[in-house]
Amino acid sequence: MTATKKILVVIDPTATTQPALERIAHLPRPLNAQVLLLICDYDPYLGIGHELAPAAVASVRASVLLRHGNRLKELAKPLEAQGRDVLVEVRWDSPLHEGIIRKATEWGADLVVKDTHHHSALRRSIFSNTDWSLIRYCPVPLLLVKPRTVGHVPCVVAAVDPLHPRDKAASLDERILTAAEELAAALGGQTHVFHSFDVAPIIAASSESMMTPLALPIAEITAEMEKNHTEAVHALAAAHGIPRERVHVLQGGTRDLLVASTDRLRADVVVMGAVSRSALERLFVGSTAEAVLDKLSCDALIVKPAGLT
Repeated sequence: MTATKKILVVIDPTATTQPALERIAHLPRPLNAQVLLLICDYDPYLGIGHELAPAAVASVRASVLLRHGNRLKELAKPLEAQGRDVLVEVRWDSPLHEGIIRKATEWGADLVVKDTHHHSALRRSIFSNTDWSLIRYCPVPLLLVKPRTVGHVPCVVAAVDPLHPRDKAASLDERILTAAEELAAALGGQTHVFHSFDVAPIIAASSESMMTPLALPIAEITAEMEKNHTEAVHALAAAHGIPRERVHVLQGGTRDLLVASTDRLRADVVVMGAVSRSALERLFVGSTAEAVLDKLSCDALIVKPAGLT
């Protein structure tokens, strides 16, 4: 966050509350980052080819944009009262995620901040198609904010995978930890490191490859994996000055363990990495994707390796 000079905050014109804006308002003033409040809207009924006369379409569209602009000016006032440098902009653009990305790129944003929607029946936030598209394609770090109050001593959890075989993942772990540390410092909180390893797939693959049914040394395999993963994660954390008591290496599936760990730690933000997979180079978050993000009760900061969009 210390290197973050331009923060783009996406405002939802249909919502009465703006969790993303509230989160930025609580960042300390010394960050001195410029903030851009953005409403990106589009109505196909006011597009080209509609049966209304062009002049009428233009008039209605101008009225919509004016209303959005006035709202942004009101939303900017509390930030301006804090002495922050605030800009506002309304864009007529579609689809929403592409409009956001276009503005982030044009403006040179260092961080995009957007809220997610809460589903009261499930007591969890549901990621929209726009959220997933931003996760996959946003070229800068993306902070997805959930409607919750940040703790008195904020907890930022960095989810890392130091034994991932790809070089990009190694550089990504460094970016994840750096982002987590900077965010924790900005919030006046603490950084924790999370990693999980799962011995079950290794044992299953070994069993299938054996020509004759032999008893596998499961205890030895588990102990060796635990040793290797623990040493790698602690070395990574130590390089960033994170004490051992704030490093959590667990055995089992990442999906359930990450959600359980962030709940147990009362995490405020989990920092995760987006990496590519398959010949199509589609993006997903860590090794968990949709299975984790919707279930997290805290904010999520998504970062990518350098040069990956």
